Amino acid sequence: MTVSTPLQHVASATSDLPVVVVGAGPVGLVTALGLVHHGVPVVVLEEDDRLSLDTKAGTVLTRTLEVLDRYEASAPVLAASLRIDEIGEIDRPTGRAGMSVRTHVLTEETRFPFVVNIPQNSFEAVLEDALKQRSPQVLHMQHRVTGFTQHPDHVTLSISTPEGERTMDARYVLGCDGGRSPLRTALGITVEGRTLEERYMLVDLKADLDVDNPRDYPYLAYFADPQEWMILVRQPHCWRFLFPLKEGAPEPGPDELRDKALHFIGDVRDVEVLGSNIYAVHQRVANRWADGRIFLMGDAAHLITPMWALGLNTGVLDASNLPWRLAWVVRGWGSPALLDAYENEQSSVAIKGSGQMAEAARQAMGSGGAPAVAADQADWGWAMTRTLLGVRLDVEGTGEWTMVQTGDEPGAVRAGDRAPDLPLFDPAGGRTHLHELVRDSFVALHFTDSRRRPALPDDTLPGLRHVVVSRWDAPHDSGLRDRSFFDPGDRVRRRLGLEEDAVVLLRPDAHVAAVLPWPTEGLKAADVYRRITHPDADQED
Repeated sequence: MTVSTPLQHVASATSDLPVVVVGAGPVGLVTALGLVHHGVPVVVLEEDDRLSLDTKAGTVLTRTLEVLDRYEASAPVLAASLRIDEIGEIDRPTGRAGMSVRTHVLTEETRFPFVVNIPQNSFEAVLEDALKQRSPQVLHMQHRVTGFTQHPDHVTLSISTPEGERTMDARYVLGCDGGRSPLRTALGITVEGRTLEERYMLVDLKADLDVDNPRDYPYLAYFADPQEWMILVRQPHCWRFLFPLKEGAPEPGPDELRDKALHFIGDVRDVEVLGSNIYAVHQRVANRWADGRIFLMGDAAHLITPMWALGLNTGVLDASNLPWRLAWVVRGWGSPALLDAYENEQSSVAIKGSGQMAEAARQAMGSGGAPAVAADQADWGWAMTRTLLGVRLDVEGTGEWTMVQTGDEPGAVRAGDRAPDLPLFDPAGGRTHLHELVRDSFVALHFTDSRRRPALPDDTLPGLRHVVVSRWDAPHDSGLRDRSFFDPGDRVRRRLGLEEDAVVLLRPDAHVAAVLPWPTEGLKAADVYRRITHPDADQED
């Protein structure tokens, strides 16, 4: 990639410049939806003339559904998907079920106690439609970035288009341009890791496993076997089979693909091969995710073994973390240093979390056993882990994070946890879930007795709201009526594990920024907010 000689130049005042997303894959489209949601000007550049027909990814996890809901795109995705409340783990030689994931145990955690199956090409088409409905002029096909120049306050992109060469100024550039990312290469950022010797073979079959040839497999089932493992995915309109293809093995033809599937599921009449795909498997991570005003996201930053649906869904975690930060910087509510924590928080999850977990799962599938992370897991903890609801980010920069939850029930929330999405009731009686409360704002939840007229801080800092949460509905003469939420039976307080009055500060991505005592002594929610949004500034009490 080189800097092109501009024939046409599009520029404007720095404050009006868009954030440019390079690449219209799933992560690029979700990122664009996030920026539109936060009111950030955005342009998406895709070098191809149409979206990918790639069918590799096929399962969207619960945490991704929550992110899509925040960006007002969950409804069309759900309408095009097949919902699943069990992920099966099956020992192929014996047919015995192992540690299946039962997502119904998460009904107290989320409005989406399930995962969904949807082919990646269908997923992208739904996201594209949602983006066009929200912002019709955002997506530009056949626009290939050929070079760039970074400036102190913007980036100038050289772009090849059907109308010729042009340049465009961007406030920031987000590289969502895939595992071979030209942007990453041009920045001189290296990737570390390896490509597996085996490839993956994916085949979609039209077969009746519901009525004439009923099979009681979960809609998403992992068949472990030392000889040849298999993943079975019930897509909305077909069945998908995924096998490993040994190094050097020739590509199977349609008849062989059909026979492979029947080898697992037994004799079935009227089986038709609808399509297939062979792809290489990588375990690679960029050694840095940002350079100046350019950030890497998704596969451009981390290529993860596609096991347990962790590849695409971990990329969506990037698209959950970065857009709100950019919104705060663009609005002047945060300093550019706020963006630094994006890589600090997400790289650990991608490299040491999803990457290592997916690779352990792959190896376990080939050995016929269970990955170490599954040992002694209870239903609740296992479901939280496998749906990505259990991710705790390193929000305080201490190096403490996790994506594995254990036990039969949750403990008290800690800084970095994803907050459970439980309902509160506003003064008019409407139900508002915690994640809806923070869609475009930090919110400090003051858990205390609203009858006692607690002195609530004023909402003087842009991007931060203070509200009271109480099992006592705020009296009309309390002065708190319009800033209070009713928590019948202390349901939310009890789930958060708050034994005393406390303040829980939530970020726009629904992660807990801090848990503080109330009444506050010393550090206040506003202080934590300033430290997050202006980490490069001296803080005063």
